[in-house]
Amino acid sequence: MNILVTGGAGFIGSHIVDAYIENHHNVVVIDDMSRGRKEFINPKATFHQISISDPRLANIIQKESIEVINHHAAQISVSDSVKNPVKDAESNIIGTLQLLQNAVECGIDKFIFASTGGAIYGEQDYFPAREDHPQKPTNPYGLSKLSVEGYLKFYKEQYGLKSIIFRYGNVFGPRQNPNGEAGVVAIFYNRLLKGQAPIINGDGEQTRDYIFVRDVVNANLLALKLNGSDTFNVGTGQETSVNELTHLILEVAEFNTEVKATKKNSFEQRRSCLDYKKLKGSLDWSPKVSLKEGLSETFIFFKNNGI
Repeated sequence: MNILVTGGAGFIGSHIVDAYIENHHNVVVIDDMSRGRKEFINPKATFHQISISDPRLANIIQKESIEVINHHAAQISVSDSVKNPVKDAESNIIGTLQLLQNAVECGIDKFIFASTGGAIYGEQDYFPAREDHPQKPTNPYGLSKLSVEGYLKFYKEQYGLKSIIFRYGNVFGPRQNPNGEAGVVAIFYNRLLKGQAPIINGDGEQTRDYIFVRDVVNANLLALKLNGSDTFNVGTGQETSVNELTHLILEVAEFNTEVKATKKNSFEQRRSCLDYKKLKGSLDWSPKVSLKEGLSETFIFFKNNGI
């Protein structure tokens, strides 16, 4: 199968590219390299440094005979979306719309979209949240992802474009960017390896559903088997507070340090947890990597690579 992966030089995207290639698919990577890293690009993939909004992308899709688009290029920071909603929308909504236009004009059969679980559901009514949970995002990032989900329904009804929507929990693992405000695991390990203490926002009792990147990759592999359109949560169904996570991180890294605290972010959700039963029922998917195992593998990566 000929697959285009946007954001294929980034954290999640590059892992997906590796898995697709290991499973004998032909992969074309699109990345504007604003956050991607050249060393993450699989040498067996065809790479184009180009934005998803570049009009030349249609030529690449046609030339490479692309059948499936896996869309992971995005502005991923909730705090950045709050600071600059216009820039967030330009990347996550307008950029994706231009990609979708290219997809239907080039006859793409399937579109896999990386959405978000926590940010779309907002403050949850129940735990863990199913896919039919009320959608009430509280920040522009969540609004942009929900908007694209709506457009995907339109493109299916209007053009017959089939789409698989994955609503991720908090994905972590090797290659995660530690130099922003998103990705607490990477940020904390980066600070520890620099001899700095982790900084927790607020009381640290806010919870998230932390899912290891390899489990997310497996869902993207299985999605290639699906013929129709559907929406799935990709999480563990377990809540972990930032305080609990920090304790595990310090244990795995064998660091003994005082943890610093700072004021709570006004836009931050209090609790988030995703029900994955629908994905298990459709594709026999379930998370395989425990939080501690994933944290250990992630720490080894950061320790050895100095990123």
